[in-house]
Amino acid sequence: MTDSVIYLQPGFILQQRKYRETSLIMDVLTRDYGRVSLLAKGVRKAKSKTAGLLQPFIPLTLSYFGRTELKTLTDVELTRPFMPLPGLALYCGFYVNELVTCFLHPYDPHPDVFIQYEQCLSGLAQPSKIEAALRIFELDLMDAAGYGLQLEYDFHTEQAVQPLTRYHFNIEQGPIAASDGRFSGNTLQALKLRELIDPQVLIEAKLLMRKAIEVYLHGKPLKSRAVINNIIKQL
Repeated sequence: MTDSVIYLQPGFILQQRKYRETSLIMDVLTRDYGRVSLLAKGVRKAKSKTAGLLQPFIPLTLSYFGRTELKTLTDVELTRPFMPLPGLALYCGFYVNELVTCFLHPYDPHPDVFIQYEQCLSGLAQPSKIEAALRIFELDLMDAAGYGLQLEYDFHTEQAVQPLTRYHFNIEQGPIAASDGRFSGNTLQALKLRELIDPQVLIEAKLLMRKAIEVYLHGKPLKSRAVINNIIKQL
């Protein structure tokens, strides 16, 4: 990669790992450059002034440089006040971060996903909106990655989806009317419009999106989903 210097790029840390004795390597979602790998030198020292900022879900601006895929962080600033994600929402945030790393290639810009990610975090901060926020982000992320779901027409008849009809759902082809279908047309229409309020719609939407994610990740298990399931069982 060519040498580059980037100043004050909006970003969120997706994940991080310790590097040597005092440093971190971070996977960051940036607004204009997609997923970027950054080396933060010396931030784990006792006197580091930035270590507290280098955490997931904190809105940051990041400056960095480098000619390889691993860039070097030079400066980090908090962009605005924020509310930490409480309880279960925190683990849902890690699930969202894991999805981003699975579906987006490094250094592939998706400014729309960055905005949708911010909106998702805002939804996660409100307990009543967690499920809807997750489903909407899953849909938007899959659209951006080229895996958008066909939700409008019956694949066999090419007729518009009807709210009172039941459907099977082929992830690559779309809905197929069937009396024993698991998904209502109402749910499919709500997903298309991103209007997820009705409790039954949310239940069916979760089943459908889980199926879609499993197909496109080729059955690869998500670590964060297992953690969330364990937490829910203990509630």
